[in-house]
Amino acid sequence: MDLSILLLFLPACFALNMAPGPNNLLSLHNASRYGLRHACLAGAGRLLAFSGMIALAAMGLAVVLHTSESLFTLVKLAGAAYLFYLAWQLWRAPVGTDRQGTELTRNSWQLARQEFFVAAGNPKAVLIFTAFLPQFVSLGSPMPVAEQLLRLGLMFLLLEGVAIALYAALGAYLRRWFEQPRPRRLFNRISAGLLGCAGLGLLVSRR
Repeated sequence: MDLSILLLFLPACFALNMAPGPNNLLSLHNASRYGLRHACLAGAGRLLAFSGMIALAAMGLAVVLHTSESLFTLVKLAGAAYLFYLAWQLWRAPVGTDRQGTELTRNSWQLARQEFFVAAGNPKAVLIFTAFLPQFVSLGSPMPVAEQLLRLGLMFLLLEGVAIALYAALGAYLRRWFEQPRPRRLFNRISAGLLGCAGLGLLVSRR
């Protein structure tokens, strides 16, 4: 792959990875509540969802979302509903100083599943992979287009992993402050509001 293309792709891709979307907000929240390790492991759910989307884009199957209004709307409604559900959970989450019992009810698998559904419930993510990655494909390259897309997708996933770690590290850094009930309640309410706004944005968005 051409070096000049990579020098354009990597910073643009990382900016996209670091955008404060619902999944990055979840990493921040999970780290502040359950710790850095759980938040980073939970990010595997997001990476799994994105891997499937990249594979679909490379195989050309993502064109279905471009052409099927009903399928796009169905996925969008499901994703928005899940974001509203998470927002409601966060709004009502307990904020007592004794969180040990609460934390034991969560494990990395549950958090990873949560990250997976948030990522998979956003049809815009598939369209990003079909609109963003192809801009860096060289049609004159001897490498097949599908293989180029898969390689670009792999780099996207690696940078997404870095973004997960950075947001989780920030959440872990703020964890001590969030151990107090008032800051925790404020953070939960702000996070719930942002997730709710993301759900509304998903509902009103167009392809």
